[in-house]
Parts: sequence; C-alpha cells; structure tokens
Amino acid sequence: MATVQQPVSAERAELEQVLQSEVFSRAPALSHLLSYLCEKTLAGEGQQIKEYSIAVDVFGRGEGFDQESNSIVRVQANRLRKHLANYYAGEGASHKLRITIPVGQYAPVFETVEMPATAPPAPDDKGHSRKLMWIAVAVGVAVVSLAVILLLSVRGRHATTATVETVKSEPPAPVGLPFGDEVRIQAGGTRDYIDRSGKTWAADQFFSGGMAVRTPVQRVSRTLEPEIYRHSRQGDFTYDIPLKKGIYELRLHFAEMEYGVDGLGGGEGSRLMSIAINGKPALNAFDVVSDAGGPATADVKVFTDIEPASDGKLHIAVSSIYGGRGMLSAIEILPGVHGHIRPVRILPRDSSYYSNDSHWWSPDNYFLGGQLSTRLSSLGNTDDPELYESERWGHFSYAIPVTPGRYTALLHFVERRFGRGNRETQIGPPHGEGARIFSVECNGVTVLRDLDILKEAGENRVLIKKITGLEPNAQGKLLFDFVPVKDYATVSAIEVIPE
Repeated sequence: MATVQQPVSAERAELEQVLQSEVFSRAPALSHLLSYLCEKTLAGEGQQIKEYSIAVDVFGRGEGFDQESNSIVRVQANRLRKHLANYYAGEGASHKLRITIPVGQYAPVFETVEMPATAPPAPDDKGHSRKLMWIAVAVGVAVVSLAVILLLSVRGRHATTATVETVKSEPPAPVGLPFGDEVRIQAGGTRDYIDRSGKTWAADQFFSGGMAVRTPVQRVSRTLEPEIYRHSRQGDFTYDIPLKKGIYELRLHFAEMEYGVDGLGGGEGSRLMSIAINGKPALNAFDVVSDAGGPATADVKVFTDIEPASDGKLHIAVSSIYGGRGMLSAIEILPGVHGHIRPVRILPRDSSYYSNDSHWWSPDNYFLGGQLSTRLSSLGNTDDPELYESERWGHFSYAIPVTPGRYTALLHFVERRFGRGNRETQIGPPHGEGARIFSVECNGVTVLRDLDILKEAGENRVLIKKITGLEPNAQGKLLFDFVPVKDYATVSAIEVIPE
C-alpha cells in the first residue's frame, strides 16, 4: 500500500528554507537550536520551552545544569535572533511568513508581514532624466554646503558645558572595541562563572596572601551579575597576572557586602584601603560604600593605559588602612585604547547584542530602579529594530564608570506606549503628545528637560539625543538620572564615547 505524503505546513516549509539558507548552513549549532524551538512550538509544546530544557536537550548539559552560573542558552538565543534578522534582511527578504523569537522568551513566533509595494519603473525619457540629474546635483551641493557651515560652527565653538542636539538618524559610532586577549578573575571565587554575555570569569588565581570570603547576601544593586560580587579576597594581598605585551584597560570590581548591609552596623568609613598597580598608587583611602553610594552595590573603578611590568606581569597590591580588611571582588583586564576608555554601549535587556553596524552592546548594567519591558511594534526609521525591542522605564539611574576626561553620550528613545498606533499598550482612550514627559540629569545637571518623545519623533520612531562635553563626578562616574515629570521616564539604549 502506497504511503500518502501529508502536505507540509507553511510554517514548517518556512523553517526548512531558513535551515537550508547560506546564513544558517554555516551555523549548525544555531540551526539545531532553531529546529528544536520551532518543532516544539509546532507540536503545541511552546509553553514547555524553558532555559533548562534547552540546555539539556540542545546543548547536552547534564541534569545539574545551573542557569544562574551558565548563560549559554541566553547567549545562543541572542545569536539566533541576530541570524534570523540577517536572513530576513538578505536571502529571506521576500518572504511574507517569517520566524522571530521575541526578546525575553524562547518560543518562536511565525508572523506574516506586509510586503512593500513594488516601485513603478523609471520613465525612459532623456530630458526628464537630465532634469532629475540637475535637481540631484543642486540638492547635493546644498547638503554639502550646509555640512561645511555646521562643521565650521562646531569647530569654532569651545564648549565648557554639556551641549545637546537631536540626531536625525542613527550615526555610526566613531570608536569600536579593540581586539585581543581578555582576562576575568573572580577574587575569592572557587569555580568558573559564565555571565549573561557568555564571558567566562575564572576562579581565583595568580594571588598571594589574603583570604577568600563568601557572603550569604543575595541582592546586589547596579548589576545583573550579583554572583561576581558575592565573594571577595580580603586582607593584604597581591595579584601577579601574566599578560602579553600591549595596552590594556583594567576594571576593578567591588561591593561592600558586610558593613551597613541589611540594616546592620557600619557603612561609610568602616573599611578603608589602598591599591597600587605595578607599584604606583591607584586608589588611596578608598571607601567602597562611599564610592558606590551604599552597601551591597556594585562599584567599578576603571584604569587606562595599563601595561605589564618588565617581568611580563600586571601587579595589583591591596593594603588595609583602617577598619575592615582590604577587599576586591573581581578583576577584569581588556584590550585597551591609548589615552581613553573603551566605548560603553548598554541595552536594557538580559543578554548582549551585536547591532547591524557590528557594535557589541552589553546587557543591562550600572542601573538602579525602574523596570524592564519588551515591546515588538514595528519601527519606522531604523534598519535595526531588534536594537530597540526593550526599555527601562520608571524613575531610575545609571552610574557609568569612566576615567577623567570629556565624553559624548547618545541616549536612544522610542515611544511605544502612547499614540494612536499603540492602543493595546494604553489604558483608556489613546493619549497623544504630553502623555509622557520626563527629564534627564547627568551628575546633578539637567541635560534634557521635559522631553516628550511623541512630540519630537512621533510614535514607534527612534529618537536619539546626543549630549557632548560631559565630565565624570568625583567618584569617576557619569550618573544619569531619568526623572519622571508626567507618567514614567524611559530609555532604550545608552552609549558613552570618549571625546
């Protein structure tokens, strides 16, 4: 008896086309992950897809898989989202049915998109073509002239305070991340830890002296990676870390997890220490609570132009001065740029992201207050909508560690709650301009006053505010405070670039 072949569903046919594409043929691990997620969903088991089950079924992790200390699923899911975006921007651009994986979940969505109407063919008229050519030339000359005028005006202006401008389109950031070896060490840690970006923090090594301390405190402010700060090396101790010749950026991580925590005694002044780098003083009478703004708060100190000593090692010495023992939570050594820090790019989400311009964005960091949310409405003025799928909203702040100097901040906003096209996110009738108003302060100075995204950019459109001439406060931070005036403040991405 002949077997009757069942018709293939449109969803499964689309999956097969994606898996056979050039983009996914070079990524077998991501193809396996996509196939697993889609088949589960098509079988009606989408609600059963969990991080743990993916780790066991797809990546072969054992039953003891710890998703808190191992972020392989989150990292690979983010890579899969990026590959899908690349596929539908290229090979699959003509497909009406598309597969997406919304940020914050693992179950894929099969959605039908409206295809843009085909433009009519250009008229075959030489006179008309010449007219269009001259119009284009005239417009080009005008644009170039305007650009020259703006450039001269900017060069002639010596700003002593922060200045703000609206960026009309997404600009390519002038500074990228340098490449090279990276070192991450958990001071006092007993096992390797993989963070939300897929970066490995090694167990404690290269130390001499001191003692490893583990705290029972669970909550650590201004970080999505509390595990890094739940242990430390304390006392008088040194680290002698072998490094290849080159320029590095050193980040020392701290969190006061003993004094002043949970209402217990102590606080500012309870622990003072000094730190030297290659024999030169780097921090003197350093008080973590004072610098971080409170106990159980992640604090990062950044140092540039770091090089190994003549013996090929980086020497970090921690000395107790007063009160409690000197302490250090983690060491991070990254390829550096001479004279300034690496650019900082942050997205309010729990995973890293590579944008279409090949820039790396870290998961949410340095924040305090507010809440995260994900909205998937289409955007009208960006070719990288996935970059703006999440936001932090409420009354919140970001304390971004930098070194002395001047910085430019690019704050990215999208109004996805108010406006006629966003009715499903509103309560009651549609709200227009004036529904959301907020201000942004940097180190106590208002840099954006009474911002109304809907009024300036419209709904579901990216608005970028460029703020130049920023300088760190006494604690070496750019402290951005997002203050609600009406409804809540919001931000979708933050960039900090040295000037």
